[in-house]
This record gives sequence, structure tokens and C-alpha cells, in this order.
Amino acid sequence: MNSPDITFYTKLLHIEHTLATPIYLQLAQQLSNAIQRGILPQGTKLPGTRPLSKAIHLHRNTIVAVYEELALQSWVEIIPNKGTYVLKPNKHKTTATAEPTQLANQYPQQTGFSFFPSIHLASPYKKPTTTYTLNDGQPDVGLLQINQLTKWYSASLKRKSLIGKWNDRMFEPNSYFEKQLSNYLNLTRNLHLKPTNLMATRSTEMCLYIVAQLLIKPRDIVVIGNKNPFTSNMIFQQSKAQLISIPVDNEGLNIKALTTLLEQRQKIRAVYICSNRQYPTTYALSAARRIKLLQLAKQYKFAIIEDDFDYDFQYEATARTPLISADTYGNVIYLGRFGQSLLPTLQTSFMVAPSAFITEAKNYRQMIDRQGDLVLEQILSEMIHEGEIHRQIKRSLKVYKHRRDVMCSELNNTFKNKIAFQVPDGGLAVWVSFSPAISLFQFAKNAELAGIYIPETLLYQNKEYCCLRIGFGNLDEDEIPLIIQKLKASYDRSVAV
Repeated sequence: MNSPDITFYTKLLHIEHTLATPIYLQLAQQLSNAIQRGILPQGTKLPGTRPLSKAIHLHRNTIVAVYEELALQSWVEIIPNKGTYVLKPNKHKTTATAEPTQLANQYPQQTGFSFFPSIHLASPYKKPTTTYTLNDGQPDVGLLQINQLTKWYSASLKRKSLIGKWNDRMFEPNSYFEKQLSNYLNLTRNLHLKPTNLMATRSTEMCLYIVAQLLIKPRDIVVIGNKNPFTSNMIFQQSKAQLISIPVDNEGLNIKALTTLLEQRQKIRAVYICSNRQYPTTYALSAARRIKLLQLAKQYKFAIIEDDFDYDFQYEATARTPLISADTYGNVIYLGRFGQSLLPTLQTSFMVAPSAFITEAKNYRQMIDRQGDLVLEQILSEMIHEGEIHRQIKRSLKVYKHRRDVMCSELNNTFKNKIAFQVPDGGLAVWVSFSPAISLFQFAKNAELAGIYIPETLLYQNKEYCCLRIGFGNLDEDEIPLIIQKLKASYDRSVAV
């Protein structure tokens, strides 16, 4: 039977085997927490390593490691042949008392203060347990030549100039990467920008968040498509914007509906579009609508937020030039992604806008992401300079075009007249419409039983349409036929309900 002291420690110490933190560190953290709270006051002699290890069913070496860790942090003193004793907490460490019955591993689940939770920011994702997972059109990291990327990373870390860039980050208005990127965008997208017109960030969402902070006040009207990226909607809603949705058809955003809103004296602050391929439908904004949208922006003085999220993935002819290339009045804020053919950790995003707006945007970036990622920027700068980015894109396009063709062929052959879709001229996803309509939520449940997880964010259904966005970029030509067969079986079960 354990002594009262040992029994106390068996209640005090708790091991979580599911955590990545080593067991000896878990125990050291719990004991230091107890010392801070006064549960183990100064001078307390801790149990011997042998009886404690036996009581909590651990190897003695683990307890030895716990005590050594506490000694390194100056919580205890180990006296040879005498024992381990609690020291007085260092003055720089915050101490707090607690009720003796309050165990150190019981941290509060609720705050003692009020805060403002947001209903807009709850994640719609869940961790899939299925063999396959559909997405909205993500690149395949398996196509990457990891060894080559490792060489780029290693070479960048060895650059002596990198140290100077770290020191000068806050004083240099335009980074070396932004200078290289502006040259690249001018060559590939028919732009005429300078580094002062560009800001690089870690993600498009960060760009859009900064835009919302600079542009939107509560109740400002932002016009979006009735089918729109949920992440951008979340950012606008969090900024307390009033969202008004207008139809999206096979020519992109319906500009006639926008004109009607403006003629009704609606004071519109911004219009959000995906001009090259509208998300999620993959339909492009037509040339006539582009011209009309720019004219309306000039006349009514609203901002156009142009999200060009998949410009690099163009299979037929050439990609459409961004709307900002024809903007002569400073109404367009252009958002894009760079390095999508690389590892996710080597991808970045950017914003292009008039220099006055970029200056203010960089002030926000300085506040929320002061350091940035200089190693990443160095790698991408060198890949632009050496032409490696162009080679990576060219290699991946051949693969993705073949996967698109396999996906569209399998959809046609398997579903036949049960669905309708347009073969996309670019991007990594197909927009599929079901006719007659089915319950997409039931369809997703049946697909999950068949081993395919379909996130709710890919399902688009109301009284007017029943559509699914299927990404093919991460699926190889052997997986696609199998997945389409499983989706057809899931569809048949949904129809039979």
C-alpha cells in the first residue's frame, strides 16, 4: 500500500499518451506548475525515484529525467545521498497560490473574462477517415522534385546577403523578392507595375484581410457572386460588411444585376470577382462584362477586388490578362498566388494596387507579420531569376491537362446524361451540375461510406441549382476512374432514397 505522500503524487501527476510531448516533460511541467501554485512549497522533499516510478508505473530513468529537468530549470535541488528538494521559485517566475485540492493538471476550460467569439470563423473542415478525399482543386505535391527543391533551400540559407536582409527588413520599403516578382508579373501577365505597387504576403487570405481592414467599415456594401469562395465571405462578414450576392452565369458575374443595384442608389464599397475563372463555377468573366465593370467602377467610385487564384494553370490558348492590366483609374486591387507548382511551404501570395494603397497595406503587414519569411523569399527570387519557376509550371501543366482530360472522359462515360459540365480551359477542378437534382448531403454521406470524403464546402445546392466542384489536381490517372465509379454508385443510392 502506497504511503500518503506517494498517493498524493499519483493524484497530482497525469500522463497523456496521445500528446507529442515526451512523458518526462509532461511530468516536469506538472510538478513545476504545482511549485508555482504553492501546492509544493519551498523545502518539500520529493519522493525517491524508485518508489515514485513504481507508484505511477514508469521506468526509474524517466523519473530521473524529470528531476534533472526540474533542476535545470531551478525548480529543485538534487542533493546526493539526501534527496530532491523544492527551491524557492525564482523572482522572475510568476507565483500563484491555489487550493490544496486543486490539482496542477486541471487547467480552466472557460475564461474568467468576456470575449467576442465569431460565428463566421468556425472551420467547416473535419479530418477525413476515408481512403480518398476530394478537394476544390489543389496541386499534387507528389509531382515535385524534392531533391531539387532541397538544393534551392540549402543554397539560399548559405547566402551571406540573407543576414543583411534580416537586419534591414523593417527599413527597406520594397524587398528584393518584390522587385523580382514585379518583373515576373510584368512579363507573364501584361502588367506595368513597379515594386511600389506590390506587396507579398503569406496567403491570399492575409491579403484580403488587410484589404478589408483598409476598405470596409461596418454596414458597407460588398457585392459578391451567389456562388463565392467561403473564405472570402468569412473575411467580409468578420469586417461587418453587408454582403449582397448577384447571379453568376457562364459569362461570370452578372454585371447587369450590378448595374441595377447602382441605379437603385445603392452605395457599393467593393465588388469581389474571380475574373480568370470564377470560383467555384470555373466560368470566366467575358470581355464585354470586363469593360462594363471597369466603367461602372470609375463612374460610381467603388473598388474591384480581383482574385486571380489559379492563373498559372492554363491549358487552352493563353490565360486571360487580369482586369487590372486595363485599369487606368486605380479602381482594381489584384490578388494572386505564386509558386503553386511548388511545395505548399514554398508558396506565397501578393497584392497589386496603386502605391498609396500598398503603402498603407504594408503598414498593416508590418503589424501582423513583421518578420515575414526571408528564406522563402530568397528561394523564390532565385527561382524567378534562374527561370526555374517557368520550368516547374511547364512540367506540371502537362500532367494536370492529362488529368483533366481523364476526369472529364470518366464523368461523361460513367454519368452520361445525369450530369452537365463544361470542360475547363484551366484550373484544377470541374464544375458539375446534377439533373435531376438529388440531395447532395445524402450523396456525400453515401460517398463517405464508399471511402470518399467530400467536404461540405464543395456542395452547392438550393432550389435553382444542384452542383459539385470536383478537384482533379491531386488525383492520378489510376485513381480518377475508381473514384468516379464510387461517386456514380453513391449517386445511384441517393436517387433510390
